[in-house]
Amino acid sequence: MLLNCHTYYSFCYGTFSVERLLNEVQSKGYNEFVLTDINNTSACLETIRLAKEKSLKALAGIDFRNNAQQQYVGIARNNEGFRELNEHLSRHLHEGIPFDPVAPEFNHAYIVYPQSAYKGWALRDHEFIGIDIKDLVQWPFLRARNQPGKVVALHTVSFGGQLHYNAHRLLRAIDANTLLSKLGREQQALGSEIMLPKDELYAAYRAFPFIIDNTERLLKNCSIDFTYGKLTNKNKKHFRPEGENDMEFLKQECEKNLQYRYPDLSDEVKARVEKELAVIEKMQFASYFLINWDIVRYAREKNYYYVGRGSGANSIIAYLLRITDVDPIELDLYFERFINENRTNAPDFDIDFSWTDRDDIT
Repeated sequence: MLLNCHTYYSFCYGTFSVERLLNEVQSKGYNEFVLTDINNTSACLETIRLAKEKSLKALAGIDFRNNAQQQYVGIARNNEGFRELNEHLSRHLHEGIPFDPVAPEFNHAYIVYPQSAYKGWALRDHEFIGIDIKDLVQWPFLRARNQPGKVVALHTVSFGGQLHYNAHRLLRAIDANTLLSKLGREQQALGSEIMLPKDELYAAYRAFPFIIDNTERLLKNCSIDFTYGKLTNKNKKHFRPEGENDMEFLKQECEKNLQYRYPDLSDEVKARVEKELAVIEKMQFASYFLINWDIVRYAREKNYYYVGRGSGANSIIAYLLRITDVDPIELDLYFERFINENRTNAPDFDIDFSWTDRDDIT
C-alpha cells in the first residue's frame, strides 16, 4: 500500500535516511514499499540492496514534480521500466523542460496521477488515479468514482513525526529562499505525510476494498533487482569474440614484448611474468588487461601521449603490454598491491590522456 515513499534524496523535501526509512517500513508492519524520490533515483540501488537484508521487497520509481507540484508518480514494473523512468527524468532535467500533466507512454512502468491532478482524460492500461486518505471523504464527487478499476491508494510518506515535519518545512523555506513564516502551503507537504502503521492505513481504506485490491495487484506485478558486488557487471566478459581464449592471447602479447622491455631476459623477470599470469588467469582478469591494452594500442597508433599510473604500475604484465612505462622489477614494486587473491574489489588502471585526445579515446 506504500506507493510513494521519499528519503532525503528528495532534496529539500524528504527527511528519512535510507536506513531510517527501512526501519520505519519494518516497524510499522509492512513487507513491501515503493521508493519514489522526487525527481531523483540516487537512493534506489542502495535501498533495494539493504531491503533484501531485512527481508523487505523494495520497488523503485520516481515522483515527478514541477517544483513542489506533483504531476504523477512512476513505478517501475521491472528493470526495463526503471530505465524508461530514468531516461524520461534525465531528458527533462538536462534540458530544463517542465513535466507535462499527462505522462508519456511507458511499456514497463505504471503511472499514478494524484486525483487532484487528474482532469478526466482517458487512462491507458498502465495508468491509475491515486487517492490519498484525505480524498476519501470527497469520493462521491471525484471523477475517479466512475473508474473503480483504475483507483489505487496513494498515501505519501516523506518524514517521521513532528520533529521531522519541522525539518521539512525549514528545508522547503531554504529551497524557496524565503522566510519560514512566508512559506506558502503549496510549497510544503501536509503534516500527514508520515508512515502510518499498516493496520491503520488499511483501516482508512476499509470502506473501499477495490482500492486495496487494485493497489496490492499493482505491487504484485512489480519486481526489480540488481546484481551487487564490486566484481560484478563491471567489464566486458571477453575481449575476443565469444572469449576465444583471451588468456592465450594475453600470453602471446606478453611474449612479443619481452625482448622490447627486457633485452637481457633474467630468471627473475620470467618468474614474475609466470606468477602474475597465474593470478590473472585464476581471477579471470585477462579480458580486463586486453581491453586496456587495446585502448593504449589505439592511442599509440594516433600518436596520442598517455601515462599509465597508480597501482597498475606494479604489474609487469601491464609493463609488457605498454599500459604503463614503469618497470616493477627495477623499482621493486609488489604486484599484490594491484591484484591479489584476497582482494574483494576489481582492479583499475589509471590512464591519463591529454584533453585534446580524451574525447576520441572515450
